[in-house]
Amino acid sequence: MKILVIEDQWGIIQFLKQGLTEEGYEIHYAQNAIEAYKKISEHTFALILLDWMLPQTSGIEVCKHIRSTDKKTPILFLTAKDTLQDTIEGLSAGANDYIKKPFHFEELLMRIKVQLRTKQEVEERVEIKNYTLVPSQNKFYKDGIEINLTQKEYLFLAFLIKNKGVVCSRKQILAEVWHINFEYDTAVLDVFMNAIRKKLKLDKSDNFIQTIRGVGFLINP
Repeated sequence: MKILVIEDQWGIIQFLKQGLTEEGYEIHYAQNAIEAYKKISEHTFALILLDWMLPQTSGIEVCKHIRSTDKKTPILFLTAKDTLQDTIEGLSAGANDYIKKPFHFEELLMRIKVQLRTKQEVEERVEIKNYTLVPSQNKFYKDGIEINLTQKEYLFLAFLIKNKGVVCSRKQILAEVWHINFEYDTAVLDVFMNAIRKKLKLDKSDNFIQTIRGVGFLINP
């Protein structure tokens, strides 16, 4: 997993490179804005550590430039500034978090892991119409409100959503969700589907989940 360190002080670069490499990260670095933009054009980074006080072009400007084309990569400011106004300015520029210099490596590592975990959760999300599936949390939302599903209801619905636009056969669903690979009464699927539709408050005119008679079920994207 690649992390870009944008920092002009060589000692800090070496400190971060050594510590983060030992944690399994691949570290690239840039000491000014021009070098940073070149690195970003050549690689895809999981996270960026950005010094506020860079020569020539400030970290704030670099952050804004990155955010003009990349809205997703987490950016964590390394800064000696700690006033409320500074915090607001950094976050407004597009940073996800900041840590005040001097810092303990353990705290920085924790903040990095939090940002990477959040990024992963966002990337894993599946959004269809007004519905959101969050696999990392085993949760499902309608209009931003969590729907309380049983484990099997969730797995059933998640399987259909991950195969949205494709008809999933009853045999397929039993094998993937219930791990049943032999002849079995598929009527159990109708019981679970009725419960799901009830919890989602789907009426007959709503074709979000469609039953394909004699075959299986379909999520219409």
